[in-house]
Amino acid sequence: MKFKSIAFVAARQQHAQDALKAMKERYDNVPPSKADVIVVLGGDGFMLRSLHKYLHLGVPIFGMNRGSVGFMMNAFKEAGLLRRLSRAEAIHIHPLRMVATDIQNKKHEALAFNEVSLLRYRRLAAKLRVIVDGKVRLEEMICDGALVSTPSGSTAYNLSAHGPIIPMGSDILALTPISAYRPRQWRGALLPSQAHVTFEVIDPKQRTVNAVADDLAVRNVKRVEVVEDRSIAPVLLFDPEHNMEERILREQFMV
Repeated sequence: MKFKSIAFVAARQQHAQDALKAMKERYDNVPPSKADVIVVLGGDGFMLRSLHKYLHLGVPIFGMNRGSVGFMMNAFKEAGLLRRLSRAEAIHIHPLRMVATDIQNKKHEALAFNEVSLLRYRRLAAKLRVIVDGKVRLEEMICDGALVSTPSGSTAYNLSAHGPIIPMGSDILALTPISAYRPRQWRGALLPSQAHVTFEVIDPKQRTVNAVADDLAVRNVKRVEVVEDRSIAPVLLFDPEHNMEERILREQFMV
């Protein structure tokens, strides 16, 4: 791939801002609206925000890590960017679409590239009814919450909640409980990517639950519907030797 115009964007942290200054001094820079590719300097959180912010442009994104973990990022190097971009491998990712209904019957819609999570808001455990494709699969789960994760997000919150790592391109979603008390032995489920998942909050006024799509939170929900939106497919670019498939595979062998 060849890109004629590059836009550089960076997180607010000084580490990222220093990198932004260095890249602008070395390469021509255009606004994102006029770019063929956007180079994101920061960590995974800033990458997620950039995906949401620039989704409407339909421009590939190449991340360079100036944060902490940097799972969705490439290594930061000032030199050789044009060659790296020309050799980069493209990954298409599909977000989850969340429709959350709060206790006032107001609907909130959002996209999530990593996961949609439900979390109890106060001291009482959440009670959730889990419905998949219109069929009740769990009549009542007593827990801190639950989440639905994409493959690209499976190594994030999903992994820390002891959910499975999902290879890219597998057309699978992870449904993972968060600190489930009942049923105690249930560890979650792998679902086809086209599955429609619905969470119903039992006694939502007393057992308050918040829903989060990436970094957008909705308070006091009573019903949350989650489905993968295949019509949206932003492109992430990775160095061939450090692509996302390799990272996800490598993560499964880390001890």
